[in-house]
Amino acid sequence: MRKMKLQTMIEVAIMAALALILDLLPSIDLGPWISISFAMVPVFLVAFRWGFVPAFVSGLIWGLLQVVIGDFYFLSVIQFLMEYFLAFALIGFAGFFMPVIQKMFKERRIIKGIIYVIIATFVGSVARYFIHYIAGIVFWGSEAPEGQPAWLYSLIVNGTAALGSFLFCAVVLSLLLSVAPRLLTANINAKR
Repeated sequence: MRKMKLQTMIEVAIMAALALILDLLPSIDLGPWISISFAMVPVFLVAFRWGFVPAFVSGLIWGLLQVVIGDFYFLSVIQFLMEYFLAFALIGFAGFFMPVIQKMFKERRIIKGIIYVIIATFVGSVARYFIHYIAGIVFWGSEAPEGQPAWLYSLIVNGTAALGSFLFCAVVLSLLLSVAPRLLTANINAKR
């Protein structure tokens, strides 16, 4: 049991670092605040392998790493905590789908497994970007074009980023897990 916990912790940290690296790669930028990438994929993989708590921690570490390298905007303590810790951590909600995803792939019901992967990816993406949406209304509303309500501005900016990132991640994960479903299993007893 201890070995599994150690493996989980190592994977959580490595995947958070990989998410940061992917986030630093050029992404699809649709404006100054709208960026679409597949950087959430490593955190989703943690969610599908280990479940909610490890994925929550992996997302939290990814947010912390964003701060460590200076890739963040600070308006207030609340905004900072919401957007760089809570939002990234909530990607872990995809981990609630771990049992059904693993079951589908174990039973070789790949299509159904992919459907659950897409649903879980949607849930994790919405959870993350919902926090960004709220922060957009409360803290970034002054950036809205004149005459446009803050809620609409935040919905456009964060909704576009959420939808694009969700689609990008869903496609990458679907392709990846279709060809390498073994990524979903924690094989700690593999022969060396």
